[in-house]
Amino acid sequence: MEKDIKKKRGADVSEEIGRLAAELRETRPGTWEDIPDIHLYKDQVIEIMEGQHIGFTVDPDEGLTPAMINNYAKSGLIPRAKGKRYDRSHIAYLTIICMLKQILPAKDAGAFLSKMTGDEDSIKELYSRYCSLLDEKCLEVSGRMEESRSEQDIRALMLELAVSSYVQGLACKRLTEILAADADETEGPDTDR
Repeated sequence: MEKDIKKKRGADVSEEIGRLAAELRETRPGTWEDIPDIHLYKDQVIEIMEGQHIGFTVDPDEGLTPAMINNYAKSGLIPRAKGKRYDRSHIAYLTIICMLKQILPAKDAGAFLSKMTGDEDSIKELYSRYCSLLDEKCLEVSGRMEESRSEQDIRALMLELAVSSYVQGLACKRLTEILAADADETEGPDTDR
C-alpha cells in the first residue's frame, strides 16, 4: 500500500513538473506587435497586464493596481498618460517594471528603464530584447526541468536555480548602485548653493 501512495504521489509530482515546464516553454507576454496599438483606459491596461505575466499566478498583493500606475507616472517611471489614455509603450514599460521590481525597488527599475529608453523606437527595441531574453531563459529552465527525472535531480535543480537567482539578483542590485553612483558623479556637485 505504501509503495502505491509513493508511486501515485510521484506521478502527480511528475505531472505537475511537466505542466510547469510546458508553461515555461509556451507562455509569453505579447510581442510589441501583439500589444494593442490603440489608446487604452487604465482598467483596460490592468486587464492587458494580467495577460503579460508569463502564466504564473501573481500574488494579489503584488498585482498591478491603478494607484501603482498613477504613482509610476507621477514618479516619472513611465511616461504620463495622454489624456488619461495609455498606449503600447506604457504596456511595455509596465511589463518590464513588473518583472524588474521582483529584483529591484520600482524606482531603481524605472531609473534603469529611463536610461535605456527615450522614444517609442527605443522602448520597442528594449521590449523586444526583454521578450527575447525571457524566451531564452524560460526555454533553458524548462529544458532543465524536463531533464530532471528523479526527486534528487529536481532538488539539485531547485538549489541551482535558487543560488543562481540569488547571485544574479545581488549582481543586478550592485550594478544598479554602481551606475547610479557614476551618474551622480558625472552630474557633479550642485553649484547653485
